[in-house]
Amino acid sequence: MPHRSNTGPVGDRPIVLIGPMAVGKSAIGQQLAQQLGAPFVDTDAVIVAGHGSIADIFAGRGEHAFREIEARTVANAVEAAEGTTSVISLGGGAVLDSGTQQLIGRCTVVYLECDASTVASRIARNSGRPLLAGDAMGRWTAMFATRKPVYERLADITLDVRQGSVTELGARLEAALRTYAAAQQEVEK
Repeated sequence: MPHRSNTGPVGDRPIVLIGPMAVGKSAIGQQLAQQLGAPFVDTDAVIVAGHGSIADIFAGRGEHAFREIEARTVANAVEAAEGTTSVISLGGGAVLDSGTQQLIGRCTVVYLECDASTVASRIARNSGRPLLAGDAMGRWTAMFATRKPVYERLADITLDVRQGSVTELGARLEAALRTYAAAQQEVEK
């Protein structure tokens, strides 16, 4: 018998989506939360609601100040979601913070994996990303090269998002989460 009685089909830990900018963490996260009937938190949206646009924070206070706000926001979201299957989407660089890395160790971490060609059109349409000013794809590629090993190391589940609609990806992710949760229950017996 598993020692936790409140474990649902996808477990009883918050589900945290990580991955590079423009990979679809918000859209896929919302889709998954809807499928699970679970709350969804987009930490970037929480930051914007509390502090104004991310571009303005970068311009007015710098990246370091943004990262401090981001780390606090992620910590609050993860702590509030403890013991639930809430779905939390993190900004692309949130995983660079060591405290955040430790915190999300208590969650089921999903890395949404893609490549530059998958996100190129999305980045071209969205100029509100301060770290991509100038040569957007060059900067995205450089950041992804640095962050990819971190995403891979933190991930419990990796979902390739190169192909499929948001609905299809949500269904694939839910299936992967069910498989992962069942495996974890076996380990805990």
